[in-house]
This record gives sequence, structure tokens and C-alpha cells, in this order.
Amino acid sequence: MKEFGLIGYPLGHAYSQKYFENKFRESGIEDVKYTLFPISEINKITNIISSHKNLCGLNVTTPYKELVIPYLHDMDPLIIKLGTVNVISIDRDNDSYTLKGYNTDVYGLEKTFKELDLPAGCKALILGSGGSGKTCAYVLEKMNIPYTVVSRNPLSLKQLAYNDITEATIKNHNLIINASPVGMYPNIGNCPYIPYNFIGDEHTCFDLVYNPAETLFLKKCSDAGARTMNGLTMLYEQADMAWKIWNKTEKECLLEI
Repeated sequence: MKEFGLIGYPLGHAYSQKYFENKFRESGIEDVKYTLFPISEINKITNIISSHKNLCGLNVTTPYKELVIPYLHDMDPLIIKLGTVNVISIDRDNDSYTLKGYNTDVYGLEKTFKELDLPAGCKALILGSGGSGKTCAYVLEKMNIPYTVVSRNPLSLKQLAYNDITEATIKNHNLIINASPVGMYPNIGNCPYIPYNFIGDEHTCFDLVYNPAETLFLKKCSDAGARTMNGLTMLYEQADMAWKIWNKTEKECLLEI
């Protein structure tokens, strides 16, 4: 039986197992399972791969999208640009194995942004400078959408601190993206610290978080009149691409990225 799985910590918020199990059932795919691996330290990935001999692929989520890179033997060229990984393929030869990293979040994000049908002249405000924020920045650059990054610890003049966000900042950015885990289950009472009172119906607000379906960030933005969307479409799109990678059909698919 082939096995696939997800590494991260914690994983109480994750929908990946449910999504893939539904996919297997609806597609009539047998002799395959999907397992959650909530590991508290990234070095435990070697134990998982060694002890699960039928493990063929992994999804990677917070906080290991960057920390997993030293464990890879090969990487898709996109990883060099982004520095983040969310999919690993595992090729085995008896007791040895090769790990190759990919980033399908880019594919999922681009699909999502196109579905949002963003207006011409759109400018984005990215809340969060971690791996997800970097992926958002890459996709926005590809789509020729200017952006500003907000970080708890700004590392350059190109980044803002949350306390630096003003009315003008909000008004000058009609796409606001929460690329941080703030508000994710179980911490559903939290949201990014921004002046929501300046958000209006000219704004589109997107949260990469998908559990809960409506985060406090999205609720505040919706209450202010903004159009909102969560990260579920992105999850599905990147998961479908991961499945193609694991089944060795990634080449024609990744040409779209």
C-alpha cells in the first residue's frame, strides 16, 4: 500500500488528510493512505521516512517549509528563488532514498488570484514576511502587481512594521493578504493588528488560512464592506499539483507556473 502524508506542528488545523481521503474515494484509488505526522522537530523527518517504507510523498506545512530544505537531495529550481518547500517526492532504492522538494503553493496562489479577478492597478499589502509571505510576493511579481510587506520584525526599508500601517497605507493597497498563521485554529480569536476601520468596499481581502473558514481577519474585513476569500481554493489547487508530482506527471503541469 502506497502512503503519503503531511509533516508540520501542530496539525489540528489541517484539512489535507480529509481532502486526499475524499480524492482517493471519489476517484476509486485503492491501496493508498494519507497520514498526518505532527513532528515537534524537523530532524524527526528521517525517522518517519525510514520507518514508513511505503511512504512516497509528503506535504510540508508550518513551521517546516524552510527548515526542511537541508534534508533534501534535490530541488525544483523554483525552490532556489523562494527558499520554501511544501511538497516532497520520495524515490526509494532498497534502503536508500532520495528526497526532492517542490513548491506547489505558487501554483495554488496564482490560480486563486486569477479567480479573484483583481482590478487593473491593484496594489497588495502582504501581512507576514515568512515562507507564505515570500510565496505571495513571488506570485504578485509574476503578475506585475506591486506589493508592500508588513512584518513583526522589518528587515529592510521595503518592509513595514504593523505599527507603521496608517490610513494612507490601507487606502493605497486594495488587496490585503494575511500570509501569517494568525487566526488559524485553535487561535481563532486572533487577527493581524491593522486598522480595519479604513477598509472599505474597494478592498479585496484574502487569508491563506482556511480553518476556520472565516477567520476573524476576514470577518472584520467583510463587516467593513470588503470582498473576502479564504485559503481553501489554494489548498485544493496545490494539493492537486502535489498529487501529479507524486505520480510523475509534474513536468507538463509545472510548465504553467
